Amino acid sequence: MAIGVIICFIVAYILIVFEHPLKLDKSVPALMAGVVCWSIIAISDLPLEGGTSLENGLSHSLSKIAEILLFLIGAMTIVELIDLHHGFKILSDLIKATSKYSLLVIISFFAFFLSAILDNLTTTIVMITIIRKLVSSQEDRLYYASFVIIAANAGGAWSPIGDVTTTMLWIDNKVSTLLLIEYLIVPSLICILIPLAIAYFLPVFKGKVKATQNPSDHPHLPSSRIILFFGIGGLIFVPIFKQLTHLPPYLGMMFSLAVIWLVSDLINYRTYPPEELGKKLSIKNALSRIEMPSILFFFGILAAVSALEVLGHLSHMALYLDQWFGNTGIVAFILGLLSAIVDNVPLVAASLGMYSFEIDHAFWHEIAFAAGTGGSILVIGSAAGVAAMGMEKINFIWYLKKISWIALLGYLGGWLVLYFTH
Repeated sequence: MAIGVIICFIVAYILIVFEHPLKLDKSVPALMAGVVCWSIIAISDLPLEGGTSLENGLSHSLSKIAEILLFLIGAMTIVELIDLHHGFKILSDLIKATSKYSLLVIISFFAFFLSAILDNLTTTIVMITIIRKLVSSQEDRLYYASFVIIAANAGGAWSPIGDVTTTMLWIDNKVSTLLLIEYLIVPSLICILIPLAIAYFLPVFKGKVKATQNPSDHPHLPSSRIILFFGIGGLIFVPIFKQLTHLPPYLGMMFSLAVIWLVSDLINYRTYPPEELGKKLSIKNALSRIEMPSILFFFGILAAVSALEVLGHLSHMALYLDQWFGNTGIVAFILGLLSAIVDNVPLVAASLGMYSFEIDHAFWHEIAFAAGTGGSILVIGSAAGVAAMGMEKINFIWYLKKISWIALLGYLGGWLVLYFTH
């Protein structure tokens, strides 16, 4: 019956890949796969790797999954609260450009560094919202949004809190904060600099920007600056907390959430009428706005991958890949290309079960870069791409023709720099 677990996982994967044509939310097959895979193990009484019991195997997997989910819930709530208080309006006001290309450069670098502090999905949503205020042409916005995808994915790869896959590696003690930044920031920069160099010669980025911004849209609130300050500060504090205490990052995130919750309640009590803006700007409203389908998707797919892991399938996959290619760097490169087709979360989860290298081994840095940036090659290859696809109605074929080759060259350039300098 072990083959049944593999078949269940593959079927779920196919349904996730074709989420949009099937009009089926990817959380559905992910949750089903997570439950069915473990049910097959329980009913068939399959032996687990290392001779562990079913209860211990399930408890160990659940504890690792819960750490990631708590971390994401805390981060997403903080970001939603900043947005409710119009804190991101302060950031949009900083972007001033008249030419299309200069605006592209500013937008791309803004997304690159903001993604390292927040995450690539949130950054994409924020930056596309800003682009809508700055660019009137729908066709132009498609290009700007596409470059935001590349920049946000590249920016998230070198930060422990910038991408969910990098966070997974960090939480699992596969990479340390300082060495992750040291080894990946230059390759990640190359990953966006090459596309920007190509964009300089593209006709769409010639000429002046036709602005659409209305100063009256989303005006600053008395709390905008302080919530932005505490929110960004709280997210930055998380890796510092882990470095100082050596405790899991989700505890640092929960502490940051508690601090900004306290600040928000004090501000609401003193500044806003409780029956009007007070409720709208509360942390409870922010909690109601977080992407619960995404949280459930992560749970389902991580549960399914953990089922493969406890059966030993992933360690067997490692042996096959090593036999075929004989180089973990090439394995990571291929996984990065695969992340353009399928979701990068299960790919990284699989790599965690495939290898048992020490912390900051070259492979973990390579997989962090590959899984984080390879998804830009196709619009469905990353959470940032899916978000942009929905917000700006980016067509899959349009992205494949216009953007994929640019993103691929950026990925190859960054990979070569990482591989030969590590």
